Amino acid sequence: MSSYEKKGTSRKGNNRKTGQAHQNTTAWKPNKNSKKTREINALPVYGLCQRCTDVIMWRKKYRKYKPLTALKKCTGCQEKAIKEAYHVLCNNCASDKKVCAKCLESKEIITNKEDIKTNEDEVREQQEQERLLKMMPLRQQRSYLRKLAREEEVPHLNPEDFEDSDFDFGSDFDSEDEKEEENEQIDELTEKTKISLKV
Repeated sequence: MSSYEKKGTSRKGNNRKTGQAHQNTTAWKPNKNSKKTREINALPVYGLCQRCTDVIMWRKKYRKYKPLTALKKCTGCQEKAIKEAYHVLCNNCASDKKVCAKCLESKEIITNKEDIKTNEDEVREQQEQERLLKMMPLRQQRSYLRKLAREEEVPHLNPEDFEDSDFDFGSDFDSEDEKEEENEQIDELTEKTKISLKV
């Protein structure tokens, strides 16, 4: 009988596994100042089913996610078109076959690539909104910003709206009667100034 066989237990029953030695009471946190962690967390997750999305998010949370350094070959079209880690199909093949790009099962896809906004898109939208706000009259700017602060529903800003004087955000603006009164007061003031200039 070898020494390996002697080490085995001859006891019957009661071989149930116990819990892990060190129970985790608090969640593990990666280094919050790490540049790599920030880059990994910024990578979007799309084209996957719910289970695969959860797996990827777990990998990101516990710093197990390894991003791709080079393009990966797609198993569908055999081209180097995969830019996302852990995917086996490129976006085109996955959307054509209507399957998850990781597990290849025809489950409901959580988010598509078109739904994801990159940082560049967000910056571009913010710059466009600021540009449109500068085009607005001051009263409308303040009204719009008040509504945003109150988290009320505001209409989407379009450049065509500023060409007309009908750009309206609701009750923050004066009614037509009040506008007419203001116009009359302005006319009276201009007439008074003309009279004073003649004298």
